Amino acid sequence: MKPRVLLCATTTGYQLRMFDEAAARLGVDLRLASDRCGILDDPWRDHAIPVRYHELDSSLEALQANLGRSSLSGVLAVGDRPTVLAARAAMAFGARWHSPEAAEISRNKVRLRERLAAAGLPVPWFRVLPPGDADAARLAPPYPCVVKPVILSASRGVMRADDAGGLNDAVARLRRILSAPDVRALRDPDADVILVEGFVPGHEHAIEGLMAAGRLRPMAIFDKPDPLDGPFFEETIYVTPSRAPDATQAAMLDAIQIAATAIGLTDGPVHAECRVHRGRIVVLEVAARSIGGLCARALAFTRDGITIPFEELLLRHAAGMEWDSWTRERRASGVMMIPIPAAGFYRGVAGEADALGVPCVTAIQITAKSDQQLLPLPEGHSYLGFIFAGAETPADVEAALRTAHGRLRFRIDPALTMA
Repeated sequence: MKPRVLLCATTTGYQLRMFDEAAARLGVDLRLASDRCGILDDPWRDHAIPVRYHELDSSLEALQANLGRSSLSGVLAVGDRPTVLAARAAMAFGARWHSPEAAEISRNKVRLRERLAAAGLPVPWFRVLPPGDADAARLAPPYPCVVKPVILSASRGVMRADDAGGLNDAVARLRRILSAPDVRALRDPDADVILVEGFVPGHEHAIEGLMAAGRLRPMAIFDKPDPLDGPFFEETIYVTPSRAPDATQAAMLDAIQIAATAIGLTDGPVHAECRVHRGRIVVLEVAARSIGGLCARALAFTRDGITIPFEELLLRHAAGMEWDSWTRERRASGVMMIPIPAAGFYRGVAGEADALGVPCVTAIQITAKSDQQLLPLPEGHSYLGFIFAGAETPADVEAALRTAHGRLRFRIDPALTMA
């Protein structure tokens, strides 16, 4: 009997296709659950089970009705919101994965900070602004500080404030972001909660790993060479392997292991972020999922001369197949998430062939669509596209990504404003 894996996702796209292709190679029965219209009859022809991530009980019932009494070998989640339903499904069907409580904690920044502090890890000071609080500066926090939503991801709504006026302005701006229709559509009870915390200086890193019986198996440590000091915190370049000293890398992994244990993450992927300043490791995030979307394309794994994408490794782990003998490809690799420089309407790009001709650049994928309205951070939550590179050294990867980006010329027409 084929192993069956449930994949909970919010959208269709590149990563779902990669999971589908990996499932076909491995002989895995991959079932998709997605928050789409449940009235239309399979509009994407992928036989997805319609669910609602804000209605966990009814969504779990829908999964049980569609999957019947058959067991699941494992579950996977693409994105933050699906992690909780995936965890509940794993528990209901007897599959190994993170617990529902751990998944809930990992996607709530306040509860995450509380768990990390209780575990003895260094955390920035933090305070919670309840809905409707208009005067954040009355808290008289130390400056600089950072204002962020509790539930959003990809740095959306995250802003630095250096004084009382800047703090009140940032909070007002964030409240406008949280009132946007797409945020309200999430129907998350914490959508109005704002976190104010101390700014943590230092170099930022992302860690990809897999938890197995409570132990962290690191897959990659990414450097983020662009400084993330504010006023907004748009991520651009990820490069692996890390150029941090070996002792620092070991300390990061130790901190992520402690954090994952404190949260309760036990079986499944983790995507963590931390900052390093003068030898001090501050864990910022530990999510119950892998790196998202096209960024996963920067990782590949090898064994006996065979190379597989990251999605296949994740599927192997979920399906209970052999996975831990695969190691990250030796060559350095990286991805640049192309930032949106200004608000407006996307009209096109020139210079793609020139950029693709840069030595070590392996692929360029422009994801912005013609006439799409673009919003940069902190209001926005997307990119113009992605550049990928592979080389013998991380420095060569970083240089190739920057050179290729410099050869792309994007046309963005400003939005018309009423006089």
